[in-house]
Amino acid sequence: MVQAIMVREGEQGDIAQVETLTADDFPDHPVTVEVEYSSLNYKDGLAITGAAPVLSSKPMVPGIDLAGIVTASADDRWQPGDRVLVNGFGVGERHWGGLAQRARVSGDWLVRIPDSFDTRQAMAIGTAGYTAMLCVQRIETLGATPTGGPVLVTGASGGVGSVAVAVLGKLGFEVLASTGRLAERDYLLGLGASEVLDRSTLSEPGRPIGKERWQAAVDAAGSHTLANVLAGTRYGGVVAATGLAQGPDLPGSVYPFILRNVTLAGVDSVMQPLPVRTEAWARLSRDLDPAKLEQTTTEVSLSGALELAPKLLEGAVRGRTVVAVND
Repeated sequence: MVQAIMVREGEQGDIAQVETLTADDFPDHPVTVEVEYSSLNYKDGLAITGAAPVLSSKPMVPGIDLAGIVTASADDRWQPGDRVLVNGFGVGERHWGGLAQRARVSGDWLVRIPDSFDTRQAMAIGTAGYTAMLCVQRIETLGATPTGGPVLVTGASGGVGSVAVAVLGKLGFEVLASTGRLAERDYLLGLGASEVLDRSTLSEPGRPIGKERWQAAVDAAGSHTLANVLAGTRYGGVVAATGLAQGPDLPGSVYPFILRNVTLAGVDSVMQPLPVRTEAWARLSRDLDPAKLEQTTTEVSLSGALELAPKLLEGAVRGRTVVAVND
């Protein structure tokens, strides 16, 4: 018998609650993982609250992340005792996810946890931190260097932003952290930010092109924020876009692209191939300070995740939330 968050259709909307399941309830995938930790992400908040139709079918166990120990495997690549994690591939949306004490998954979805991390740390990073590293790698590939000038991070006190600030700071970048919660200034400076900016300076409609301010940016907001980020990017700079916290629209102009040679690079975390995932996690094991990671992390139980989901969607949750599924 295992505990899991289950989302079911109700007469007046979806109902999410902690339920007791049996082994026979779980989907028939070849690898069984005893989950030790999951995490709470924006997409999980949408699934739990029903605020957006992110679940392809119901009933569904949400949770786009999980970390634990393989207990049974019909896939030769994985053996009982292997320490593994899952990010993406539709887990928690199309396939039963990680907000449960057990998961059955495809061997294609698994990544070995680096030796330097335990399962809790792997979920303190989770999809958000892994995505942040993908963004850092993308701006590096497209020319950003520690000596090239400031790098802006929007949504800096959220999951992606917090890890991006910590990684960029450790790599020696001058980090400008934009947030709507200026009370988190000391938190962001402690992670490695050089300066904290008020989100309102970027979130309103702005000029199609403005003063050159940063060599690169990691954006988790979209909408007017992303348009203003592009407008303030220096000649030849790059913006890695990976979120839509403000909205999915992009109400800007082509001027940054054709007058300043700016690159807008989209970053997806869901369907990245295994070599890309493995390299991103290897980089995290080298370039993310475990002490800084712990500063970003809050821990809750399965029932606590249910309570926290609405606050996450309101932007009232700092950093990363680890879910201890066995508490």
